[in-house]
Amino acid sequence: MRRLATLLGLAALPLAVLGVFFVLPVAGMVGRGVWPDGVFDPGAVLDVLTRPRVHRVLWFTLWSASVATVVSVALGLPAAYVLHRLRFPGRGLVRGLLLVPFVLPTVVVGVAFRQLLREGGLLGGLGLDGTPTGIVCALVFFNVAVVIRTVGATWEGLDRRPAEAAAALGAGPVTVFRTVTLPALRPAVVSAASVVFLFCATAFGVVLTLGGSRYSSVETEIYLLTTELLDLPAAAALSVLQLVVVVALLVVAGRARRTPDAQVQRSTARAQPVRRRDLPQVAVTVVLLAAVATPVVALVVGSLRRDGAWTLDSYRALGGRGGEPGDPTLVVPVTEALLNSLRIAVDATWMSLLLGGLVAVVVTRRSRGRAERRLRGALDGFFMLPLGVSAVTLGFGFLITLDSPPLDLRSSPLLVPLAQALVALPLVVRTLVPVLAGLDDRQRQAAASLGAGPLRAFATVDLPATWRPLLAAAGFAFAVSLGEFGATSFLVRDDAPTMPVVIFRLIGRPGAGDYGAALAASVVLAATTALVMLAVERLRVPALGAW
Repeated sequence: MRRLATLLGLAALPLAVLGVFFVLPVAGMVGRGVWPDGVFDPGAVLDVLTRPRVHRVLWFTLWSASVATVVSVALGLPAAYVLHRLRFPGRGLVRGLLLVPFVLPTVVVGVAFRQLLREGGLLGGLGLDGTPTGIVCALVFFNVAVVIRTVGATWEGLDRRPAEAAAALGAGPVTVFRTVTLPALRPAVVSAASVVFLFCATAFGVVLTLGGSRYSSVETEIYLLTTELLDLPAAAALSVLQLVVVVALLVVAGRARRTPDAQVQRSTARAQPVRRRDLPQVAVTVVLLAAVATPVVALVVGSLRRDGAWTLDSYRALGGRGGEPGDPTLVVPVTEALLNSLRIAVDATWMSLLLGGLVAVVVTRRSRGRAERRLRGALDGFFMLPLGVSAVTLGFGFLITLDSPPLDLRSSPLLVPLAQALVALPLVVRTLVPVLAGLDDRQRQAAASLGAGPLRAFATVDLPATWRPLLAAAGFAFAVSLGEFGATSFLVRDDAPTMPVVIFRLIGRPGAGDYGAALAASVVLAATTALVMLAVERLRVPALGAW
């Protein structure tokens, strides 16, 4: 009973936070969809799903996410092999560069591809601006890192001997890959594909920036129904549908990660040098690296050019409010919005670290007895629920449930950091859990037998092994918070906007000055998140592989 009480005590704060800031908003969102006028009417959801535009939205979401997932896996597999099985100078730098797109703000990715594909852009002659193909390319750019890191982490630990034995028996490289390597990688590939599909289907900023209202996903349709059409029941109905689909995808991904693989032998063999037969995979990796760099280069070049000349005017404009005199685009200067983003990111980081650290400790401690094991399992499942709700849905839930006493928090400065902390929480937990679960519990028992209390045992056993993952988790949370746009777009006040919100407002203005300022702001935000993620990469904590 003492252990159960301690377990519940550690879980009390995360349970309270998730209860108020997750369960309540989601329940309110579901209620708005099923009880549209205060009367139980589940048919309201079905009525929304019969609308022709909703059919187009659902089809575009399914089509774009499926195509982007297939392309991401096709490009990510060769790159995962090169970056995790081969040895060459600069491998760590290339890994870090290919990881950066995953944490770039989605609105920045959208702006970069808009600049690349627009008339006069580097690839403007292809006619892809505002097309589904352009959106799919941006989704692949954003998510291919998930495949590289998830599959690469598994590939790096595979024993080479089965493949070498098959090759010695006369099997060619393709046959070896198909009959030996691919079956061993299948759980990781399925898991990566499931997560990529999830991220593509919920890529709010990318689709909103590139597709507008013409090509709308479920995420952007919820946003448009809420902010422009004021059709909250329809938005709630789509949120309910999205919640069901996303939870199903997470179940698939979770089962793929837990797929038994008893026949696969793990190895710690060192990476091999590049051989002639590896050149095709190396070529794909080089092309992928160039494809990742091209939108970023187009963004930087666009921010430095105006009226056909090189200039820093777009960066100087960051100190202003945009728009014409007397009709400013923004209430505050862009530089103030950057400071707002940094302050919010700091708050969101410590919140997500506090909650994620407690969750990781609770779910990784060794259970003694069936009751404790079941309680930990139930808590683990509950704490992972935020994975099943997109940021847009979460922000929408905040909007309709936390606006009246006794929970009138719309004016609270902690509301946006809390929403961003919940978005970052899964990354923090996925970073810390594998490390804490891998610690030998006998070390804690030895410390306790020598008279160390729980805090002293944690400081001497757990903390030395987790400080690097803690720093990595902080970096992930900080970068995610800086670029979070889905929930923030519903909650942020006009007098205290964040950088992604400011960028989106600037690109919606027709003036060249506002567009240039949007490009410059995107460069500043992208550089900040890239520096954070390159620092995280130096810690060599494979957090993406835990997805």
